[in-house]
Amino acid sequence: MDKYEIIKMIGEGAFGKVFLAKGKVDNHQSVIKEINLTKVKTTKKEVILLAKMKHPNIVEKPLSFLAEKNKLYIVMEYCGGGDLMRRINMQHGVLFDEDQILAWFVQISLGLKHIHDRKVLHRDIKAQNIFLSNNGMVAKLGDFGIARMLNNTMELARTCVGTPYYLSPEICENRPYNNKTDIWSLGCVLYELCTLKHPFEGNSLHQLVLNICRGHFIPVSPKYSYDLRILISQLFKISPRDRPSINSILKKPFLEKRITNYLPPEVSFLCCCQNFDTSLFFF
Repeated sequence: MDKYEIIKMIGEGAFGKVFLAKGKVDNHQSVIKEINLTKVKTTKKEVILLAKMKHPNIVEKPLSFLAEKNKLYIVMEYCGGGDLMRRINMQHGVLFDEDQILAWFVQISLGLKHIHDRKVLHRDIKAQNIFLSNNGMVAKLGDFGIARMLNNTMELARTCVGTPYYLSPEICENRPYNNKTDIWSLGCVLYELCTLKHPFEGNSLHQLVLNICRGHFIPVSPKYSYDLRILISQLFKISPRDRPSINSILKKPFLEKRITNYLPPEVSFLCCCQNFDTSLFFF
């Protein structure tokens, strides 16, 4: 920690604290997660997973190290635009334009595809775990604290984890689940972008779970396109097998045409000139 100067604490949770810091030599800003080593089994997993994830729409993990006083520090990329929930709250009831919603959603989906293609479940997709660049244009998926690697694509996880508002019906009912539980959570984020509200709520955890398992939600505003409204209903299918995969989502024409906006410049040029399959490069 001698290499960094702590600017301020920007978050605190069950696993530790999060600080904004800057390098003493280069003044480069970073986020530092401070975690008690009693949680080391989980955090070691996060470090290993993050080290494998290299993608424009996933928060980078440039360095991790042990320090004194039984603390594990994970140094990560700083996203100056804050998290997506903060951005939603800044709207004060004014709905986002569809173009902005789809721009963020495509980027989040591209990050999730990178994860799922490596047989990893995120298991805690929520607006607070999606981070924006300084100008708010680039969205990155972060916080892999409870992510889990699957041995194969058909393996079903069994641990009940996640944030209550974003839990899938199968987790609420303590049933085995696979990567389709992330798709449900992705639907919750998309719904929040369209309504500025959670899709499922309740006066108690029990009531929230009942509402999730029933799958009933207030439809989003008709100001949004039919394609967008139908996609939300597909992401909220009660049966996991009825939900689309992340690959199927990104192949929907109204989303697929936006993917080249987030490719590296040299790849975008090739795609435009020679009609290449963008998935070969980016996915």
